[in-house]
Amino acid sequence: MDPNIYALVLDTLNRATSQDPEVLKPAEKKLQEWEIEPGFYSVLLNVLSNHQIDIKVRWLAVMCFKNGVDRYWRKNAPNAITDDEKQKLRQGLLTSNILSEPVAQIATQQAVLISKIARFDCPASWSNLVPELVGALKAPQPLVQHRSLLIFHHVVKALASKRLTGDRRTFQELTNTVYGFVLNLWHENTEIFLRHIQEGAATELITEHLEKALLCLRILRKLTVFGFKKAHESQDAIAFLNVVFDRAKTSLECRKLLKGRGIYPLELCEKFIIHLTKVALGVLCFHPFSYVPLIRPSLEFALYYCFTEQGMQLIYERFTIQCLNIVKGILQCMEYKLPKGPDQVKEPLTIQAHQVKMDVLDQNTVCHMCRHLVTHYFLLSSDDLALWDAEPESFATDEAGESWKYSLRPCTEAVFMELFQFRNILAPELVRLLASVQQQKIDPEDLPAILRKDAIYNAVGLAAFDLYDDVDFDEWFTNVLSQELKIKDNNYRIIRRRVCQLVGQWCGVRASQSLRPAMYEALLEPLACASEDAAVKLAAAEALRSTIDDFNFDVEQFAPYAPHALAALYDLLVESEECDTKMHVLHVISYVMERCGGSVARSGGPGALFAYLPQLWHHAATHNMLRAAVLSAVVHLVKALGECAPNVRPWILGVVNEATKLSEPAHVYLLEDALELWLAILETSHTCDPAMLQLADNLYPILEQSSEHLRIVVYIMQAYTLLCPEEFLSGPGGKCMTLLEDMLSDMRTEGIITVLKMAEICVSVSFPERNAFLGVKVIWPILIRVIHCLLDGDDLPMVLSVQLCLLSRVILLSSDLFYKAVQEAANGIAEYDSDPAKVLNRVLHVWTEKMNLVTQVERWKVVGLGLAGLLTTQNPVVLQRFAAILLNLTEVLNDVMKTEENGTFIDGLVAGPGSRPASPLEGRGGAARWEEAGARDSPHDARRKRLAAAHPAHALDLRLVTHHQLETLKSQVGAETFQRLVQTTDPETLQQIREYMPI
Repeated sequence: MDPNIYALVLDTLNRATSQDPEVLKPAEKKLQEWEIEPGFYSVLLNVLSNHQIDIKVRWLAVMCFKNGVDRYWRKNAPNAITDDEKQKLRQGLLTSNILSEPVAQIATQQAVLISKIARFDCPASWSNLVPELVGALKAPQPLVQHRSLLIFHHVVKALASKRLTGDRRTFQELTNTVYGFVLNLWHENTEIFLRHIQEGAATELITEHLEKALLCLRILRKLTVFGFKKAHESQDAIAFLNVVFDRAKTSLECRKLLKGRGIYPLELCEKFIIHLTKVALGVLCFHPFSYVPLIRPSLEFALYYCFTEQGMQLIYERFTIQCLNIVKGILQCMEYKLPKGPDQVKEPLTIQAHQVKMDVLDQNTVCHMCRHLVTHYFLLSSDDLALWDAEPESFATDEAGESWKYSLRPCTEAVFMELFQFRNILAPELVRLLASVQQQKIDPEDLPAILRKDAIYNAVGLAAFDLYDDVDFDEWFTNVLSQELKIKDNNYRIIRRRVCQLVGQWCGVRASQSLRPAMYEALLEPLACASEDAAVKLAAAEALRSTIDDFNFDVEQFAPYAPHALAALYDLLVESEECDTKMHVLHVISYVMERCGGSVARSGGPGALFAYLPQLWHHAATHNMLRAAVLSAVVHLVKALGECAPNVRPWILGVVNEATKLSEPAHVYLLEDALELWLAILETSHTCDPAMLQLADNLYPILEQSSEHLRIVVYIMQAYTLLCPEEFLSGPGGKCMTLLEDMLSDMRTEGIITVLKMAEICVSVSFPERNAFLGVKVIWPILIRVIHCLLDGDDLPMVLSVQLCLLSRVILLSSDLFYKAVQEAANGIAEYDSDPAKVLNRVLHVWTEKMNLVTQVERWKVVGLGLAGLLTTQNPVVLQRFAAILLNLTEVLNDVMKTEENGTFIDGLVAGPGSRPASPLEGRGGAARWEEAGARDSPHDARRKRLAAAHPAHALDLRLVTHHQLETLKSQVGAETFQRLVQTTDPETLQQIREYMPI
């Protein structure tokens, strides 16, 4: 290596560790430039393996190396590292300097670096990696052993994460090769560190072997879980699994000794114990049948340590969570549950597992577990109460997702609910616990009694569905719970909060409809009380949302309480300090608005909320999820009110503009809700002001980025097209339609139909006389593409239906435009000699042959009207298809014509006076939105109605149009020629069409 290059890189690394920005930034830029230079990583390897160099410089070197592997190690990566340099790097990473790294942090990063390379190259290009590491593990130097074991752990971890079939097979082969060796190494180091703890040896000795035992255990966990198809078929794996719980018991005793001495290895010992339980959980999850022999010992282990006084003296919270998760996993495992029919058991081990589970979890054990969970684990601790006093909002925020894996309270609740598969045993037990406190009058100063009642109430709430037949909630709420809400003592806030939660949990289970008003009143009392505890208020708000989010919810029944609910929720929103809390309250407000509709929203409450939301938006400048909640709330407010107040409209438009600009980083979080708000504003607007029209410029980049938001963007385009067609389509709308045409080739069927329907809207809208064909001009490329697609004739019926309908709308607007499109589409098509007549002939052939695939009657009629419109264009190709056109028109007439009582025929789709035609916009909600009880038509609805009234399917009488076209054709070609055309039609078709008109 050139010494000058080495010195230059070393100097740059030195400068890149400087605290002076003037020195740091140029050095970092230089290192980035060198990332793609050949030999750069070889220099980094020399730097990081030189123990004489400053630790900060070596740390930076290994980090640069690691980042380079991520970016440039793949063979097909731009500026990839050459194979020759890779070979040298792989050799250099296993030298004695690397394997004897003195700094633990750097050693860890080196191990991660090697594992990243191993994930790409092992074993194909780095077959000697594992043998060399195994050899190094046998070295006499303790440090080399430790560093080799650390590297091996990260390599195994990386290889175990690969999921392709070939990679999994390779990992299984690796497991068979090294499993026995690692297992022996683990046994050896475990025995030594346990003995050292018991003998009171020096901390350094304990730590050395405990760290090695922990690394071996981590390796064994990955090998056991991911290295076998069936773990129980390996004798070594069985031997390992059989000692897991024994090792855990011994380690817990040793932990007690370490805790008494207060020395460092205590934390390592706790990690060791946790990883033993992780082994059990991993095998239970991925190899449930291999775990069957461990069901009894693991349940007995967990029962002793989590449910007996002697065992609980040895445990700590993280260990308790792991043990309870093992119990939950066994209870939840589908492979351990008998199917309904005894003949459906496919695996004999299922019967064995179920039997073992039932033997251990007998009636007394299950009842004891239930009582212990409720009366011990469900009790609020002193830490819980301290958090409640200090940060009531944080305390009230429910933990969601998979928090049961890591937090004790969600974990115990999850086990409790899973335990209720023994419903017949536990329901009476829980009812007895409830009866013991239900009528009990507790002194507000008796905190232990309050906590016990709270825990039992919590259990009854969690098991609500299982206690449907055992608890009369109406009676309980009326006589007990509603009264407890009125006890205002500070300690009783615990019960008040729980009562609110019980209302939310039971409202959808067993609460009569007549009880709903009393429930609303009960929840609004703490929610509207200024002096009430914040956690109680938040519980009441969440419970209120649950009562509204119910199948039996009655808007009229809730209407008298809605204004008070909105006012109380608004006050709670303003009072809340945490962004997460505000977000939760906003979601409740949005839900009230969404479920209760405009009549409730116009009660007066939204005014103050509208005034507050701009302040909240400014306050949440760095909290994007809260801003998303604000957007969602504004959407529901605007929809519920059916209008946007002029004083907040500029703010809303500014917010939508900010949230839909892709140059703003926050758009990732806000775009979806902002698009919904944008559409809501358009739908409630009577006119389009310049700010609204300027906003449309943001549509193009959103479409250009991806088709993820295609549907709602097209809805926005439709709303603009109905609101201000000329301004929109001559500007942003036209650009968007061009882009949509370009995207059609990569779209799925649903996307294609969405775009074609948008094109149909463009043709449908009315324009000023001077710009009559702007809509067709905008969709011209789409029109040409549709003709090309029809030449192939292999589109799905759904797509074909919209394509033919679009062509028909153009014909009805101007047949000259249609023929011009055919002529342009013919250019350059060698198969048809660029002849428009041949192209037209093929289009009409597909049209008449496949027209019966159009299933929607309105579209079928429009397609028929399009064919009828072509009859008088005096085109020879059309006249050649006269018989097929007449046949299709007859079939359409048969479907749309209805017989009056007096025997005359009428077109059944033509809208009569005062009737509401169907909407041509088959989008969000369609005509159903107009029929909502008590809902007012929005300006957008009115525009859609006007457009629907002019829709050809409802505005034109097909029989009259067809008769007129035939008579016009007769006058154009003469009676004799017309009769010759008629004679080409089969007699049955003629007979049918003559029932509707003379011909």
